[in-house]
Amino acid sequence: MSIENISQHKSFGGWHKQYKHKSDVLNSDMRSAIYLPPCAAEGVDVPVLYWLSGLTCTDENFMQKAGAHRVAAELGIAIVAPDTSPRGEAVADSPDYDLGQGAGFYLNATEAPWNRHYRMYDYILNELPEIIQNAFPVNNARSISGHSMGGHGALTIAYKNPGLFKSVSAFSPITNPSECPWGEKAFSAYLGKEKKEWLNYDACALISSGGVAIPTLIDQGLGDEFLSNQLKPEALLSAADKAGISLELRTHEGYDHSYYFIATFIEEHLRFHAVHLKSNDS
Repeated sequence: MSIENISQHKSFGGWHKQYKHKSDVLNSDMRSAIYLPPCAAEGVDVPVLYWLSGLTCTDENFMQKAGAHRVAAELGIAIVAPDTSPRGEAVADSPDYDLGQGAGFYLNATEAPWNRHYRMYDYILNELPEIIQNAFPVNNARSISGHSMGGHGALTIAYKNPGLFKSVSAFSPITNPSECPWGEKAFSAYLGKEKKEWLNYDACALISSGGVAIPTLIDQGLGDEFLSNQLKPEALLSAADKAGISLELRTHEGYDHSYYFIATFIEEHLRFHAVHLKSNDS
């Protein structure tokens, strides 16, 4: 599949590049960004961290605001940041910020009209990594991270496919979407009214069903305005405790839901992933 470079900027000795490509899975054009560390230009195949952003975001938010390039350059890790949904005039949308374009929720929609384009789960899991593998000097080692809706996506994709990811992390993730307003609204539209279908994309339910075995790091700000009614980290911790699954959930006084929070702790997340991405030959 051909990809078209639409911008590039040198950063900490490496390159931040934006690309556009046709997605067969999403039946639309997609835009994604990649940061390639300096060693990628020296014949070194590097591991990849996939970053999934939250509601209303594009590929640009993380790359411009998180301050991740310096540490990624040092560690020799590529970062791939896709858009948060398919887009375009032919793509179903909603006037609400938390449904439709910019709010793909990293699932495969089964309900019309969403099922024609909204298959972000398959896109992130299969199509995008294949494109990255074919176009850039990367190896087979991958980890995944994200924020809010993207934290939900990172956790569920990793927990459903632990053999494909070395590690997973999240900032302020929607941990129990089948039991919160954001998730109930999106899942009803994309997946229908049958709640048992929702559990396939609920991190708490996936942990409770067993089979999850992947290093997990989660950071949550205690000043987050969405903490109690949307994010529910205590539900994830309870599910993990009951299932006997180890995960690290760190809480931080005063921090909110913004990129100021992400920028504060992104270095620790990158170093966490680096340990696992480079734990053995890939």
